[in-house]
Amino acid sequence: MNEDVTEIRHPLVQHKLSLMRSKDTPTDNFRRLLREISQMLAYEVTRDLPIELVKIETPITTIDAPTISGKKLCVISVLRAGNGILDGMLDLLPNARVGHIGLYRDPETLEPVEYYFKVPEDIAERLVIVVDPMLATGNSAAAAIARLKLRGATSIKFVCLLAAPEGIKVMQAAHPDVAIITASIDQCLNEHGYIVPGLGDAGDRLFGTK
Repeated sequence: MNEDVTEIRHPLVQHKLSLMRSKDTPTDNFRRLLREISQMLAYEVTRDLPIELVKIETPITTIDAPTISGKKLCVISVLRAGNGILDGMLDLLPNARVGHIGLYRDPETLEPVEYYFKVPEDIAERLVIVVDPMLATGNSAAAAIARLKLRGATSIKFVCLLAAPEGIKVMQAAHPDVAIITASIDQCLNEHGYIVPGLGDAGDRLFGTK
């Protein structure tokens, strides 16, 4: 791993994540907690957006005020669980364009299979934030980013709730130019490809399915 992997160790993030990990946390609370953590992750992933000074008038005086310097944003949700992070991101980034990539993991090969792809036409002009709660094997995330690069995306960051060291290794080998922001780097993957200690299947817990 290198400096392009950021683990958010803020106490509020870690506390909320611990609540999400508990098998006793019901779907409604799980969904709310993911949305809240996603807002905090949005702060981190946009930390280095360019700033310019714009003259404004306050009720007291005129000042040169810092504003975001016209950087276009696009949030890409890796379906279906990525939508849980997408909602929180859009709370803070309401003007961002949105795209979706549908991938599922073949249970035998653990390789990603694409079934849906829809992104903004001007994606090459935007900072692309790819969101998926779990970076497990890394195969799906790497495939999604490769697909986005084929469409012209050049500035990409990946945001997840949990990351396994194995997934980080795969991502960095495939896309060393893509920064990874996560709430936790967990221990490992088990024999079924689940993150340990993890929180189970994020999509099932988010939508109340099995």
